[in-house]
Parts: sequence; C-alpha cells; structure tokens
Amino acid sequence: MGYINRSVKLLEIATLADAQTVVGDEVLLPNRVRAIGLQANFVRAGGGTTCKVYLQTSLDGGTTWFDIACFAFATTSLRKLSSIKHDIATTPNTTASDAALTDNTVLDGIIGDRIRIKAAVVGTYTGASSLSVSACIN
Repeated sequence: MGYINRSVKLLEIATLADAQTVVGDEVLLPNRVRAIGLQANFVRAGGGTTCKVYLQTSLDGGTTWFDIACFAFATTSLRKLSSIKHDIATTPNTTASDAALTDNTVLDGIIGDRIRIKAAVVGTYTGASSLSVSACIN
C-alpha cells in the first residue's frame, strides 16, 4: 500500500478586515487518507477581537459539513499546528457541529471525502492582519 503526501493551501486572506465568515474551496481527498496535518498562520497588525478557523469535512459529497478541527486566535500573532487522524475512535454518536467545535480541539476518527476551511472573524482587524491555512494530506 502506497502513501500519499500532498500539501495544499486551504485558505489565504491577505488582509483581514470587517467581521466576516469566509469559506474556502473544497479539496477532494484521495482514498485512504490516514492523517491531515494542519498549519494556520495568523498575523495581527491591529484591532480585531477573535478569528476562529475550522477544518471541516463532509460524508455526503459536500451537502453537509462538520468541524474536525478548530484554531482560535484573538489579538496575538500565532502559528498553530494540529493533526487529525482517521484511526482514532470518536465517542459513539458524536454530535456534528458547523463552526461550533470547542476552541483549539480536534475530532479525530472521521475524515470524509473532502475538506474545506471556514473562518469566522469577529471585530475589525486593521493594517496588514492576515490569515493563511495549509494542510499536508497523508
């Protein structure tokens, strides 16, 4: 069995501005994804309140999306890393959420056939505040 290793930019917001919710493009996943490594770079130049970044997946071809990772940022520039693995059991009958997963957590065990990023920005960030999210799919 061969392994895949694919890096992809999931979201790039060069200038964060007013409060907004941004949904990135869908990325179709190959069969047998074992893990997704995730990196979010948040640069705060000024202003703003919170910026939450959700990695979402779908089990029904993109009709319904739910969170499998959440990064929470506020007023400090940070780079955060996380990974989601398919071979860790979730709690039975886990409730799916859309942009509501607990801050700085992951939901291991469920990786659908596609992923996307949803970012929720509260407050008005100023200057050269930015956000980028990349993944390495294995």
